[in-house]
Parts: sequence; C-alpha cells; structure tokens
Amino acid sequence: MLKYKQIIRSIKGHHKQMANKVMIVGTGNVGMSYGYALVHQRTNVNELILVDINTEDAEGEAIDLRDTLAVSPSYLKVRSGSYADAGDCDLIVITAGVPQKPGETRMDLLKKNAAIFKDMIGQIMAAGFDGIFLIVSNPMDVLTYLTWRYSGLPSERVIGSGTVLDSARLRFRLSQRLHVHPKNVHAYQVGEHGDTEFAIWHSANVGCQPIMDLIPKEELLEIEDYARKEAYTIIEKKGATYYGIGSCMAAITNCILNDEMRILPVSSYDEMSGVYFGYPSVVGRSGIVRRIGLELSEDEQEKMNVSIAALKSAIKEVEEGE
Repeated sequence: MLKYKQIIRSIKGHHKQMANKVMIVGTGNVGMSYGYALVHQRTNVNELILVDINTEDAEGEAIDLRDTLAVSPSYLKVRSGSYADAGDCDLIVITAGVPQKPGETRMDLLKKNAAIFKDMIGQIMAAGFDGIFLIVSNPMDVLTYLTWRYSGLPSERVIGSGTVLDSARLRFRLSQRLHVHPKNVHAYQVGEHGDTEFAIWHSANVGCQPIMDLIPKEELLEIEDYARKEAYTIIEKKGATYYGIGSCMAAITNCILNDEMRILPVSSYDEMSGVYFGYPSVVGRSGIVRRIGLELSEDEQEKMNVSIAALKSAIKEVEEGE
C-alpha cells in the first residue's frame, strides 16, 4: 500500500512539473499565427490560454482554434483567460503592444510599450508566475530587457525571439543560392533585431564547407542586407509580417518544453554588455542554458559594438523617463 501511494505521489509530482501550459498575451496577427502554428503541428503543449485587452477577440480566436482540433495532429485545451491564469503557466509569450502611428518616432513607441509592459508584467507576477517569458513585441530586445527588470526573474528565464526569424530568412536565401535544403545551412544573423543586425560569415558553413569559400563576399553582403530588410518588403506588400515569426515562436516553444537543447539565435542576456540581443544560445527546459562562445572577427566585433550601443541608448532613454 505504501509503495502504491509513493508511485501515485511520484506521478502527480511529475504531472505538475510537466503541465506544459502556455499563455499568449496579444491575439493579433502575430499571436494567432503562433497559436495556429502550435495547433497544426505535433507539440507537447497541453493547454493554450489566449489573453487580450479585447476579451471578445480572445474568446473568438479561442473558439476558432478549437474548431480545428478534430483534424489537427495534436490535441490541446484552448481557451481565453486573463493574467490571473498566469500562476501555473510554464511559458508566457507576449506579442501585445501598441502599433507605431504615422509621424511617431521609434522612441515614442518604445516609451508607450514600456509603460504597458510595466503594468502587464506586474499583474502577471502578482498572479504567482514562475515560468519562462518569451517576448516578441517590438522593439523586442529592449522590451525583453525591461521584462527581465520588471519581473525580477533570473535572466535565463526571460527570452526574446531574437534573430531566429532573421537567421531563417538568411538560411533560406543561402539555400536558394547553393541549391541545398535550408536546414543544411548553418549561418546566423545576430545583434539587435533591427537595422544594426548582421551576419557572422567567417563561421557560416554548409556541409562543413565554409560559405565564404562558396559565395563571393560582395554577394554575401547583398544576401545579408536582404535578410535584414526583408520585413520592410513584406510590410510594403501586405501590411505586416506574421507567418514567419509565428512559426519561429512555435519552434522556440517546442525547444523549451521538449528540453531539446537546440542552438538558436534568441535574444539572451549578455553579462558583459548588460543588454539582451540575438546570439546563438542553447535553449532547453530551464530557458537559456548557455550562450555559445564565438570568436568574432574584428569587423564583426565592430558591428556588434554598434548594435549594443543602439540598444543601450534606447534603454537609457526609457529608464530616464520612468
């Protein structure tokens, strides 16, 4: 009888540890592209909670996603909720924020979203949340840093989507040029998710062959620039980007919940500079397990310094205005 009770306690304890409960804050195009990506692939997510300031929209999106469950490859509970549901969530993914208005500067937008995040993170932490944050809202690296500061969680449990999407764009472009599958291309865009990001070329490879030996430098710089600016092209043609980032968020989620220990260029905390930026990092159930020790070339280090300086400047302006 004692042995039976011990087994039951063990099962219950394991179930609690592996609840795999995810909350999406923000049910706009990005948040719901992510939700759709989760439902339509095999995932260990058991419960998905949708939260938005527009509660009717969140409920409508939950109903719409539930209608797919009879034919989707995975089954998970989907419902709308509130910050009060955050206490036992394993992962909270934030895509919420105000959009940039015509004539509004990037810093004006950042200050507005920083105020929103301060209130939002406060409510989430008050509900007893002790899991992992994944930040997607822009400017993503700065908002990831502020989430870490506002939440008080260890830096390894606050993650930004980083340059995962930018690197996916880079790898796809290179795969077309080299006529190979994108998964066989190993190359990263790093730094700020924005205009100062750049590619690490000297260590990029395909099939153990250095990419710099296969493609001329001038062409590599064109491909890097394309990957950096592709979002502008998409926005110009259709108004917004969301499928790519939604799929990347689903990949990060599975990496965390499955403890995959994959190397992804998420936005992780750099102790040397004191900021978050996209950089190859090992991601698992505990969040950021470690950052990969890369040796940057002199040119790459200069570009990294520019990217870090841009992030520090933005953070300083927000903190001075608080």
